[in-house]
Amino acid sequence: MNSHLRRTSALIRKEFTQIRRDPSSLMIAFVLPVILLFLYGFGVSLDAREIKIGVAIQDPGKDADSLAAAFLASPYFLTHISHNEQFLEQELIAGRLRGLVVIPEDFSRQVEKGDGSARVQVIADGSEANTANYVQNYAQGVVNTWWAMRQRNHGVWGQHGPQLLTRIWFNPELTSRNSLLPGALAIIMAIIGTLLTALVVAREWERGTMEALMATPVAISELIIGKLLPYFVLGMLAMLGSVAISIALFDLPFRGSVPALLLSSGAFLLAALGQGLLISSAAKNQFIAAMFALITGFLPAFLLSGFIFEIASMPPIVRALTHIIPARYLVTNLQTLFLVGDVWSLLLPNIGILLLLAAVLFFLTARKTVKRLR
Repeated sequence: MNSHLRRTSALIRKEFTQIRRDPSSLMIAFVLPVILLFLYGFGVSLDAREIKIGVAIQDPGKDADSLAAAFLASPYFLTHISHNEQFLEQELIAGRLRGLVVIPEDFSRQVEKGDGSARVQVIADGSEANTANYVQNYAQGVVNTWWAMRQRNHGVWGQHGPQLLTRIWFNPELTSRNSLLPGALAIIMAIIGTLLTALVVAREWERGTMEALMATPVAISELIIGKLLPYFVLGMLAMLGSVAISIALFDLPFRGSVPALLLSSGAFLLAALGQGLLISSAAKNQFIAAMFALITGFLPAFLLSGFIFEIASMPPIVRALTHIIPARYLVTNLQTLFLVGDVWSLLLPNIGILLLLAAVLFFLTARKTVKRLR
């Protein structure tokens, strides 16, 4: 057997033995996610500005253009106007729009009648239940305001305005749990992935075993792989267990495929574990490592991933910061997999970014570990 492979496999066996002897890792991997899942599933229910929507104009009349302009002027929407409804539907499926307003081809003619026969269709993305509610309510407000202005400009009062016909895609019942739990899974995995490895090297320093590892001919890459692989397996098992609980206990729909779930979760875990290893390489104390893991892993994932707050509504500086938060990409992928399906045009770029973040974190960990070993 190749010496590199022999040393790496010995490190992996050592780490698995250490996991078996130390129940804290098993508690973090299997007990903590269940507790958090119950808290998010039963206890969290949250109710944005500048919501991205599309307006599909099928009517060439002036009233249709005027209503589209009203949506364009609304401070609550970032509106993309197009005459191609299919293009806007694909944008909605890909998650680049949160809603779609369809102005039908007979809209202007029906408006002239003033008998309430005019219809406007509103399609909302139910994967974000709270945002979908905003889309419906704000769209109704825009139409009502537009109709009042039209009546005033024409000097006509008392006529019945257009009616909104609302459809919710992906989460028709607007069950907040269906949109919250996929995001909660991402937050849980951010905590687990960062904590699992953040304590590893710090624990080695505290117990005095890191000096023994330094005296061996183990390469830095072998040390990182030996530390990473066992916790990667633990993290993936925790993820699969959490998904199974979500589907079985909370009746969460899963419309994607298992390979897509494994790819997204694996790429995210690599980034989270890499972040934990970097923290543990810099901190020789388990308490300090745990605090850094919670501050840099949990809080940014909770606040800046889009799980609670709509990213589009954040200030530009904060919005730019979210691009280096791995949980942002997992939240989007999990919501897509659970509620929409395998939209690879959305999943693959996010997976690629997660792998890139993981590579950067492992590179920084290797550089920091080299300094320690010297």
